[in-house]
Amino acid sequence: MVDLSNMSTERVNPNTVELSSMSIREAIEVINRENYNAVSCIEQQYEMLEKVIEITSEALEQGGRIIYMGAGTSGRLGLLDAVECPPTFGVDFNTVIGLIAGGENAFVKAVEGAEDSSELGAEDLKKIGLNEKDVVIGLAASGRTPYVIGGLEYAKAAGAKYCAVVCNKGSEIGRMCPLTIEAEPGPEVLTGSTRLKAGTTTKLILNMISTISMIRIGKIYKNYMVDVKMSNEKLITRGINIVTAVTGCTAEEAREALEKSGGRVRTAIVMLLLGCEKEEAESALNTVNGRIQNLVKEGQD
Repeated sequence: MVDLSNMSTERVNPNTVELSSMSIREAIEVINRENYNAVSCIEQQYEMLEKVIEITSEALEQGGRIIYMGAGTSGRLGLLDAVECPPTFGVDFNTVIGLIAGGENAFVKAVEGAEDSSELGAEDLKKIGLNEKDVVIGLAASGRTPYVIGGLEYAKAAGAKYCAVVCNKGSEIGRMCPLTIEAEPGPEVLTGSTRLKAGTTTKLILNMISTISMIRIGKIYKNYMVDVKMSNEKLITRGINIVTAVTGCTAEEAREALEKSGGRVRTAIVMLLLGCEKEEAESALNTVNGRIQNLVKEGQD
């Protein structure tokens, strides 16, 4: 039998022992108070989080991939972050990958026992051709999930970088993986239900990892998504708004620049800022690795 007694996420929360007897308002208030812990616990992990993001940014710069892997809620959160990267940052669907124990179908229907197989973790990384340019990020609220441990061990053997996000300190994963973010939000409102605070903590950390990594490779200028894919009416409007906000041009000028740029927001911005055509804008971007801020700074100097 697995020993869960040392995991804070499995302990009884003294603030919610009467949860089933609370009124709706009382339950709302206590759950919301507890949610603050999901945010504040990350503050103690800033240094480790910074190290992880340095690694993920470097991997993307070198043409590698960020690969999240987890089981249950953790796996679903990794998949969620991965699938939102292409429309948000204009990257390929293979740039950020989410692996979940039991396969993609486990996103909507649990696959019993899949998380207990370390061999399955290694096998899933083999299937996607893990290489030394990639970075694997294991996600496990408990810090002991065999599927994740198997994947991290395989990543190490394959020469890839490997990190982890867990919600218990002194975990098995933390001991075997030096770059482990151990953000501990404490006992859950509903004992052992890590889809709650632990899930929120994990989601917040993944938001930081993917967003800041994309900043580092030029996918964001100021606080705008300059590589957003304009694939629907809302995103077309967003693209126009970004171009007008950054350059100070009119909406009509933004539409014209976007049409000439082939729908590339970043290119359209540089075309307007430098007063040039698409080819010259793309050439200028190539000289600064796509970072508009560096190009603008050079122009000001």
